[in-house]
Amino acid sequence: MIQLFTSTAKPHMQFLQLSTVTRRLIIASLAIACSAAVANADTIVMKSGEKLVGQVLKVQPDALFIDIGIDVIRIPLEKISERIEDEPSTDEPQKTETEAGLLRTAELPIRTVKQLVTQFAEGVVLIQTPDGLGSGFVISESGHCVTNYHVVEGQTRIAVTIFHRGESGEFKRVAIRDVKILALNPHFDLALLEIPAQKDIKFRPVYIAQNDSQREGDNVFAIGSPLGLERSVSEGIVSTRNRNMDGIVYIQTTAQINPGNSGGPLFNYRGEVIGVINMKLTFGEGLGFAIPVTYLRHFIQNRDAFAFDETNPNTGYHYLTPPQRTNPKQPDQAATDKD
Repeated sequence: MIQLFTSTAKPHMQFLQLSTVTRRLIIASLAIACSAAVANADTIVMKSGEKLVGQVLKVQPDALFIDIGIDVIRIPLEKISERIEDEPSTDEPQKTETEAGLLRTAELPIRTVKQLVTQFAEGVVLIQTPDGLGSGFVISESGHCVTNYHVVEGQTRIAVTIFHRGESGEFKRVAIRDVKILALNPHFDLALLEIPAQKDIKFRPVYIAQNDSQREGDNVFAIGSPLGLERSVSEGIVSTRNRNMDGIVYIQTTAQINPGNSGGPLFNYRGEVIGVINMKLTFGEGLGFAIPVTYLRHFIQNRDAFAFDETNPNTGYHYLTPPQRTNPKQPDQAATDKD
């Protein structure tokens, strides 16, 4: 029986010191035993021809660490010929909760940004109005969409562009007009829209975090259309989870945010939306802010209280047209003085 690791030598040195035939037998056995057990397994192809299947835990400039199910092995990069990353599953994660008929949550594993973007990018949309562009994200299969209040403020014509993945795997731009405003909350800068149903397109909603459990230093990423550059991805960390501005708490992040990102989602590494991007500091870099998911949940749960009615003068700022003067001449000075 071959002993792979001993207590007197480093595991990767013991492994590399074995003969080529022995290494191939061990790797083949491990690949068969662990490929089904290791979640999100990648395939590491060695220059000598062997293949090692496991979950890559960390990548350094000179080596990577891979979990093969029974132990963690450090492999020098110079020994690796190719790394084949596991593609995200096309199956939808099991829905564990439905709140207010709209928000969805699920128990999701931690994955790479590349995998999460592939899985959830269809849920992020571009919002167009006569005054500008913004971002948003779909939260239900019925086409409900969340964005910022300031993106659709005072607008009556709203269009949404979704990016539908075809059978070939490529994204297709689909522009949809006549988007309805369902609810507005100017205080929290949130808006709920409804995208009309499409015959051949199924909406891909994102998942919402159950609470604000993110902490300083947690990795996050944003998807949106900054300056109209569609489907842009930026990555960063949570700088602080409770930045107070004007009585409202925001998530501060180093993920790059620019005009056009407004209303887009801020994801954690599980693919859950933890915030709604809404602003950045003009003269600073890496100083972006997002509305926490707690406010978003409150808004969706109580959306009837914020229902939009375009015939109601209280839905926004409306200025009455002043009455026209019937006499074009200047008022009599004496009459003015008398008054």
